[in-house]
Amino acid sequence: MSYATKADLGGQPGFGKVMPEAEGKLFHAAWEPRALALVLAMGATGSWNIDASRSVRETLPDYGELSYYRIWLGALEQLMLQRGQIFPDEIASGEMSHPAAPVARVLRAADVPAVLAKGSPAQRPAPAPARFAAGQEVRMRLGKVEHHTRLPAYVQGRRGTIVQLHGAHVFADTNAQGLGEQPQWLYTVEFDEAELWGEDAPRQNLSVSVDAWESYLEAAA
Repeated sequence: MSYATKADLGGQPGFGKVMPEAEGKLFHAAWEPRALALVLAMGATGSWNIDASRSVRETLPDYGELSYYRIWLGALEQLMLQRGQIFPDEIASGEMSHPAAPVARVLRAADVPAVLAKGSPAQRPAPAPARFAAGQEVRMRLGKVEHHTRLPAYVQGRRGTIVQLHGAHVFADTNAQGLGEQPQWLYTVEFDEAELWGEDAPRQNLSVSVDAWESYLEAAA
């Protein structure tokens, strides 16, 4: 099984309807804001990049059974364990019992609003001209992926139309593996519902748009 399918629940049956929640409802338990704060604080240390954190989250073996912030905490544990920033006995006890590992940066409470407002832009100078253009038909790459990827499984091998170019952005697949940013052009590709779900599926008069890096695309035959 490729990493792409472990976390890729889109298009798979058996998960029931999507139930929208009230706008502004961010948390469901008192511990969840603390989990968010821990993840943000550790991410700000520079110990890993955002793509590495997403990779660990989305390849957790029990990803499909975990709630949103339990996924975040589970990934944070793995990332810190890998780097010697936390140890199994500390996770079991909930108490610090080893010296703190040095980190490159510390996010101070007073700096949080400014840091969050600044964000982490992923756009980079284009390494080459774009291979594809708006209005062009393309087919998404198909095949087993041996690493974490942001290419949704349900669009692999499907035909769509480029509707927008976004410039070059950090390529998440290589950045997650520690292989560098390797920027690529990023496109929005639009798919008809029949192309994704088949002609026999109930028609809802909708289309699905996916942002995809250039290496995910092939010219449609």
